[in-house]
Amino acid sequence: MSETPSDAQVHLRKTRVGVVISNKMDKTLVVEHVARVPHPKFNKIVKRSKKYYVHDEENQGQIGDRVRIVETRPLSKLKCWTLAEVISH
Repeated sequence: MSETPSDAQVHLRKTRVGVVISNKMDKTLVVEHVARVPHPKFNKIVKRSKKYYVHDEENQGQIGDRVRIVETRPLSKLKCWTLAEVISH
């Protein structure tokens, strides 16, 4: 069975939407993503938050901006996400 481009599995990169909580570093943002997930036992919706260190080449993200980030190769010890777009200011 030969692999053709249409048969090859496409690996899509993960994307998240979050809010910029820090832009103090050069070319780096800290983005907080809040996921609403059901509790495993009680099935009530609970919020789970996580911080991501995001590469921002043009330093365009400001504190409070809603941004879309996309997964990429590791850029440093903590950074493996890049800024895709600024959704709102």
